[in-house]
Amino acid sequence: MQTRLRIVGSVPRAVPTVASTCVQRSLPLAVLIRRISVAVFVPWILGAFACAPALAQTISVSPSDVTAYSQGATSALLTYGGLSNKRAAEATWCGELIPAAPDLGSKCDPATIFGRLPARYDQSKFSGTNAYTDVMSITPQVARRAYLDAARGNPSDFFYVRRFVSAAGGPDEFVPVTIHLSGNGAGTPLSLTEVKLSWGVGKPVLFVNPADTLPRITAEISYTGTGRLKGRWELVKPGETLPEPRDLLTEAALPIEERGRQRRYIEMSRFNVYLPPTGKIILPGPEALRVDETLYGLYLVLLRIEASDDKEGDTDLGAAGAGNGIVHGGAVAGFPMPVLRYYVGTGSTSNSIIASNSILIQSFPEERALLPIDRPIEFSWLLLKGAGLYRLEITDLAGNIVLSAMVLGESGAYRSPPWLKERARSGLLQWRVIAFDNRGAQIDATDWRAFKLGAEK
Repeated sequence: MQTRLRIVGSVPRAVPTVASTCVQRSLPLAVLIRRISVAVFVPWILGAFACAPALAQTISVSPSDVTAYSQGATSALLTYGGLSNKRAAEATWCGELIPAAPDLGSKCDPATIFGRLPARYDQSKFSGTNAYTDVMSITPQVARRAYLDAARGNPSDFFYVRRFVSAAGGPDEFVPVTIHLSGNGAGTPLSLTEVKLSWGVGKPVLFVNPADTLPRITAEISYTGTGRLKGRWELVKPGETLPEPRDLLTEAALPIEERGRQRRYIEMSRFNVYLPPTGKIILPGPEALRVDETLYGLYLVLLRIEASDDKEGDTDLGAAGAGNGIVHGGAVAGFPMPVLRYYVGTGSTSNSIIASNSILIQSFPEERALLPIDRPIEFSWLLLKGAGLYRLEITDLAGNIVLSAMVLGESGAYRSPPWLKERARSGLLQWRVIAFDNRGAQIDATDWRAFKLGAEK
């Protein structure tokens, strides 16, 4: 492997007295100050820091090398150990490393940065004793930039660098993971990159009568690598405590001590299927799902993905200094699994069921939906009991407001104006709804949902 660790900070060749900075810094400081001007001395100091070797890391990571799909997204479970008095900061992808001196380790060369880990994919958490679990979710955009960089003749490896900040006022520490570009097959971690649940009838939420038979559920799953996909379908009934976002993560995205502690519900069926190295699969849901006649209200169907044995995604706790044993990371994902919803009631009570909903729920567009850019978007949500007003917010992924609109409490929909596409420069947006009571006090808010404006249709 060719590691691209380079030295930067040398001064222009027109300054012969400090052109070879690493040699000249052996002169006494007082002599240098007398001999050279400030204009020359300042670049010399910067070059001296750059020439200094990377100071030894105290934090270890496992795995330290990961293979990634060159034409799309890839996720991998990482475990860091030795985080005494340190907290995690941002994570960055780049093509080259430079010494982080006076900080510890090696950091990204700012000229070769491919991107940063988006906040919505950041599932990191402290775990165990001075340990930290991170799900590295390489986005398609980052993979594409790394691929183009390699196509220009640079090495086909790049880096994921997580910064850790000292809580005691000491130097920061940068911990890199080497990533090797590859095809989507054996050698790439088994990771889920996109999951879509569907009733197969073109509706995100169903309204059904008691004793009806629900349509067959399917899960369209995009993935990297190959291996076994194991898990179960579960049903949340009206009145039960709803799952939290971490309850909807795949088991492989959790630290070892959290596994088995996610909230459980009624098990509908199980699955254990082999995923060939093709990147896509349609997973069928439970057969002949009948509606419960005894309870009216909101039901949720959950897809629960269990961790599988995948050597490409395993974490060695001993190598990371975070304990003992191997943690399986097969079927990891950097996002919560989507949820299917349906309401049970008679035709005459459907509206009252919606209006008495105790939580604010988005209907459309779904998470990570690709929408035509030449058509208005019909944003919709289920009405919340006690809400007199709603505010729809649309931002880009950096949090900049693109659209904000107020909607009366009896309406659960909003059609976007034609100028939305003009403000969405990147095409990548996210939306949420905030509910207010009649006095103007906020009573609930949804999570952010991402969507993309695509090609015209």
